Amino acid sequence: MEMTFRRKVLLGLLLTFRCAIFAEESPNATNTEKRIVILGDSITVGYGLSPKEAYPALLQKKITKAALPYTVANAGVSGDTTAGGLRRVNWAMAKGADVLVIALGGNDGLRGIPPGETKKNLLGIITKARAKNPKIKILIAGMQMPDNMGPKFTAAFKTLFPDVANESKATLIPFLIEGVGGVEKLNQEDGIHPTAEGQIKVADNVWKFLHPVISS
Repeated sequence: MEMTFRRKVLLGLLLTFRCAIFAEESPNATNTEKRIVILGDSITVGYGLSPKEAYPALLQKKITKAALPYTVANAGVSGDTTAGGLRRVNWAMAKGADVLVIALGGNDGLRGIPPGETKKNLLGIITKARAKNPKIKILIAGMQMPDNMGPKFTAAFKTLFPDVANESKATLIPFLIEGVGGVEKLNQEDGIHPTAEGQIKVADNVWKFLHPVISS
C-alpha cells in the first residue's frame, strides 16, 4: 500500500533527526566581510546532498557574483524546531551576525506543536538576536502544512509567520519552499527534502528577499 503523505513526513523526521550542526562559510571570508547566519533545519543543512548543494552555499555564490561583502554561515540542524533554535541562537551567533535568516518551524508543524508556541519561540529568537546585535537585519522564512493536518491548524500555522514578521518588523520570505513543496521531481524519495535542483529554487526564493536587504 502506498505510504500516506503524513506517514512519509513522520518517517522523514525520524530519519533526519541528528545533532550535528553545520557552519559552512565562504573559504575566502575575511575580517572585513559581514556575516549572514541561516538558522534552520534539515532543508538548510541540505539533507541527502553535499553541503555545497544546499541553499546557503548557493546563496554564497550569488553574493560573491554580486560582489557583496558578506559570508554565509549555515547554522542548520536536521530535525530542529523553533525551541531548538531558541536554545542555540546565541551559539550560532558566537562569531557575530549582521543578518539572521530564521528558517525554522516546519518540524514544529509536523509534530503538531501549537502555532502559538511556535510564534512565541520565533519572537524569542529575534529578541535574543537583537540583544546581541541591536542593528541586526532579520528575515523570517514562512512554511506551510499539508491539508491533512486539519484546516484550523493549517490556517493558524500559515499566518503565524507573517504575524511574527509584522510584530518584529522583520522581512518575510512568504514560503521557503515555494514551487518546491509537493513537486515530485524537485524532492527526494521521502517527499520532504529538496533535490539539488529543488535547492536551487529554494535559494532563489530566499535571494529574492535577501538581496534587497544586503544591498541597501
